[in-house]
Amino acid sequence: MELLSIEQTYAADRATMERGTPGLTLMENAGRACAEAIEANFARARTAILCGPGNNGGDGFVVARLLRDAGWSVTLFLMGEKEALHGDAAEMAHRWNGPVHPLTPDALAGAELVVDALFGAGLTRDVTGVSADLIAAATQAKLPVVAIDIPTGIHGDTGAVHGAAFKADLTITFCRAKPGHHLLPGRLHCGELVVADIGIKDETVKSLEVQTVLNAKAVWQDKWPARQLDSHKYNRGHAVVVSGGVSATGAARLGARAALRIGAGLVTVASPPSALIVNASHLTAIMVAKLKDADDLTTMLEDNRKNVVLIGPGAGIGGATRENVLAGLLSGAAMVLDADALTSFEDIPRDLFVAIQGYFAGPVVLTPHEGEFAKLFPDIKGDKLTRARTAAQVAGATLLLKGPDTVIAAPDGRAAINANAGPELATAGSGDVLAGLIAGLLAQHVPPFEAACAAAWLHGEAGQALGQGLIAEDLPEVLPTLMTREKLPAG
Repeated sequence: MELLSIEQTYAADRATMERGTPGLTLMENAGRACAEAIEANFARARTAILCGPGNNGGDGFVVARLLRDAGWSVTLFLMGEKEALHGDAAEMAHRWNGPVHPLTPDALAGAELVVDALFGAGLTRDVTGVSADLIAAATQAKLPVVAIDIPTGIHGDTGAVHGAAFKADLTITFCRAKPGHHLLPGRLHCGELVVADIGIKDETVKSLEVQTVLNAKAVWQDKWPARQLDSHKYNRGHAVVVSGGVSATGAARLGARAALRIGAGLVTVASPPSALIVNASHLTAIMVAKLKDADDLTTMLEDNRKNVVLIGPGAGIGGATRENVLAGLLSGAAMVLDADALTSFEDIPRDLFVAIQGYFAGPVVLTPHEGEFAKLFPDIKGDKLTRARTAAQVAGATLLLKGPDTVIAAPDGRAAINANAGPELATAGSGDVLAGLIAGLLAQHVPPFEAACAAAWLHGEAGQALGQGLIAEDLPEVLPTLMTREKLPAG
């Protein structure tokens, strides 16, 4: 699950070598893993191996030797002079007794497969010159590309494209993946990702105290609400979802149904008087209560069995929503703030953050998309992972920054990248369901970071299960099947 930054990857290499494993052994293991993956995924073909001047190029020399020994037709091209190589890369070049051709724009002529061993994950300058020409040539010729570590041009920490980047069909990385393998646009350039064991021990990775993970069941399953034979609805929490006016009630109902499906014992839609009949006519297991203003919400939450409030889906933008948010925060209930609840504070975000960090506030999860994030955190810049982490610390809340590469960040620095969501989730109401899933888990006392991670993962799995043509109403209905499949107790 751990995702290693570039510096952590270097640290893991150093620690392994300090404990007695030579760097040459690590490089040989890396090259062997790449050669084996290539043989497993491609038929023998005329293969152009493009080697850079560093350790990535050293891996390429190993791949060239092993593929040639296995009977492949291999041509090796090197950026720079062989005599300029140093360290382990120089030794691997020495072990290669075949011809070394200069890297030129026509290096791919006649090739049927390209192995990209030019630059590793730490490249920060734009790819230009011959490297950019070869990327363009491979793309135009639609040649299959295998990338060693990460496609040249993709930054390992951020997933950013520096000038140009190969679009690989297969990427082989080592020990652990990096954030850039899963953040966009990097993920679009990696193709199938293989993480190979090259001899770096798990305890070495553990010693790095990694705080970034790929979101998976193992991140949150230990916090999943336990079910006992004597469990009943009153000890599984009571979620309150604040509805908008009569013309915008569906979003709140989507969130409410998701909260109920994921296991909240009771769910109430708090509805403006004008929308009571509309909401009541669409709901059965979910209750409806009248909510005229923030004073009504305060009174409702005096019953502390109502332990989580979702505000945002269809709530309306403006002072009334702000007052409801502040009333919820003062109650001590857990809060999920989505959509209109966030936009209502775009001109005064500090007021929201002060309230979140106030004495009475319970745990809070914010769920902005990129547009809402930019308005709520206008001064926070950088890559998606850095922005989410910084914003969580500034707000004092768990933050779920939505997208196909959703990032969940906690104020203590933990972060998870969710990578199982497909384009089928880009439909009206999908985010309302996600907010409801988080609220339903908070109601059952799942900690906010784990609640957001679990909800995002199940949301992505639901999208995959339903596939093309899904609508938001479908998502809660597939949850029982998914939770049973994953051996999670269904609500």
